[in-house]
Amino acid sequence: MKNKIITKDFILRPFKKGDEFSLARNINDIKVIRNTLIPFFPYTLKNAKDWVGKSLKENRKKKPTIINFVIDIKGEVAGSIGFSKIEGHRAEIGYWLARKYWSKGIMTKAMKLITKFGFEKLKFKRIYGYVFPFNKPSMKVLKKAGYKFEGILKKNTKKGNRFIDDYLFAKIR
Repeated sequence: MKNKIITKDFILRPFKKGDEFSLARNINDIKVIRNTLIPFFPYTLKNAKDWVGKSLKENRKKKPTIINFVIDIKGEVAGSIGFSKIEGHRAEIGYWLARKYWSKGIMTKAMKLITKFGFEKLKFKRIYGYVFPFNKPSMKVLKKAGYKFEGILKKNTKKGNRFIDDYLFAKIR
């Protein structure tokens, strides 16, 4: 994947070697990890190296099942957004942002840009995302980006020893 989206606030770009350090530093926050599917805390440099390696490997595939973008602010991994479970016309969207960048409109802007990329460049017809019931800010981001609430999937996610409901949001083209 050679795609890059440049805004005045951040750059959306593929992961690259060297991202491991700022990735580990910025995601290793219990308040960030609480809202993601990452099942463990702390998030180590080894975890970051594994993730960057997986992303680089997927980027080399002709038909990747995962496409991740770094939210690059001043050269560091301030967050990430991308698609997983890519299956023909649809994909799941996932994202996170370092706490120091919360409430600045960054994720809403990134969500709108990556959704447009998914529909226009990747030709998706449906993009969907799951949000934990306690993550109200993430629900706001999805709604601002035009996603519609479709329902609640009871005990859909197992994180650690807990089963958590998922709120399903989707945008259709």
